[in-house]
Amino acid sequence: MGGGSYFPRGFDFAETQVEGAGQPWTATTWTLTTLREWGLDAATLEGTAALLAANSRWDYDDLPYWGGEVDCCINAMTLANGAWLGADVGELARWFPEHRLADGGWNCEWVEGSTRSSFHSTLNTLKGVLSYEKATGGFPELLAARHAGEEYLLERRLLHRLSTGEPVASWAQHFAYPFRWIYSALNAVDYFRSAALHDGTAPDPRLAEAIEVIRAARQEDGTWIQERRHPGLAWFEIDVPVGEPSPWLTFYGTRALAWWDDAR
Repeated sequence: MGGGSYFPRGFDFAETQVEGAGQPWTATTWTLTTLREWGLDAATLEGTAALLAANSRWDYDDLPYWGGEVDCCINAMTLANGAWLGADVGELARWFPEHRLADGGWNCEWVEGSTRSSFHSTLNTLKGVLSYEKATGGFPELLAARHAGEEYLLERRLLHRLSTGEPVASWAQHFAYPFRWIYSALNAVDYFRSAALHDGTAPDPRLAEAIEVIRAARQEDGTWIQERRHPGLAWFEIDVPVGEPSPWLTFYGTRALAWWDDAR
């Protein structure tokens, strides 16, 4: 798909540095992630896992596809997609507890020496790990790592720096669909809803501020507005243009508030 694992074949990485260009979303990993998140029956793609094992390698170091590479966001999508398609990703699952940082979360730039977790990387990792647990049952070390990553975000109330209490950045309160790899309060609350339902736990009270950010963005007619687009080549536009009521954001926002309000 797209002729590549994470980037399409022949993609010029310098293009991502051009203002407003963004990255492409048409390669194998992004295509599989989208189909999985939409709920496609994996049986529809029977044989895909074996074909990828035989024919697909990573852009990074030409590594085997289902073994993952070094980026935790990429590995998390691969973990979730592999579990969905029935690939053997057990060794990749064990990569995540081993690469969790001391502050509790993950950072895709750990290989460059980063020792501080990232909101984006931690959320993407948690989403992949939870998907794997749902499909396979997981194992104790992975569950402990997931809960530690959740605590990293909850300590920061999903929106703030732990050191100063200041807002982490404006992007946390701006909503766009598809979520891609970008962190937002809505994307994060949707994860915590899914995790709580899986674990059989009540909503954590530290989600309250993020919930109110979501509530404040709801329009009088009950919809949420597409606030931006994540630029980059896509197979087709999935949602509405910027400034219009988004069916997808309205679905996620309505579901998040209903889960929270029903529990209260």
